[in-house]
Amino acid sequence: MKIQRGCDLKNGALVVYESQPSASPPYVCFVTLPGGSCFGSFQDCPTKAEARRSAAKIALMNSVFNEHPSRKISDEFIERAVADAFHSFKGSREEAENPSTGIGAFKFMLQSNRGRTMLEFQELMTVFQLLHWNGSLKAMRDRNCSRQEVLAHYSDRALDDDMRSQMALDWISREQETAGIIVQELEISMNELKTARLAGRELRFPKEKRDILQLALTQIQSDETLA
Repeated sequence: MKIQRGCDLKNGALVVYESQPSASPPYVCFVTLPGGSCFGSFQDCPTKAEARRSAAKIALMNSVFNEHPSRKISDEFIERAVADAFHSFKGSREEAENPSTGIGAFKFMLQSNRGRTMLEFQELMTVFQLLHWNGSLKAMRDRNCSRQEVLAHYSDRALDDDMRSQMALDWISREQETAGIIVQELEISMNELKTARLAGRELRFPKEKRDILQLALTQIQSDETLA
């Protein structure tokens, strides 16, 4: 994956472009914004430059929408979001006050991020989506960690190379128990990433899954070469 620095923003943060390796069109490009949100080219692009423009266009549209004051996490926003959650999942208002329930945990996460935009909140949501997908949340529950303890622990954790490497090691362990599971899961994640990209949706979760699985596969292949 070819990675290019984008322009430096006023706060020193970077927009990062990644071109997906391809010898022929359609070309694909991903753009990661300073807050961690990721978008990709949502059209069939005949050139790499067109793919980059397509990715930048969808990222800009989402940034403008999500950075609008109405999309900041305020008390009113939290109240509406929690109400939507218990209507959607047929929960109760009592559940929203209990951080051990799913709706209660969602409310706790929103309250912990009061004042942030939805794009900034997306980073934290991606961390917990990955922890759930990776089986880490279940492992913590098995160790009798409360949901609130888990939320408090990971609320300030960045999604960095150390976290990715640890998750890749978890998948390498699974591969030793069930041969072929990484390739199977990688195919699923790549299909999810493509579907979401063409729909113009935010891509951080499916892209991180793909990258973690590719990291695990590369490590296994490297170990086999050295053996």
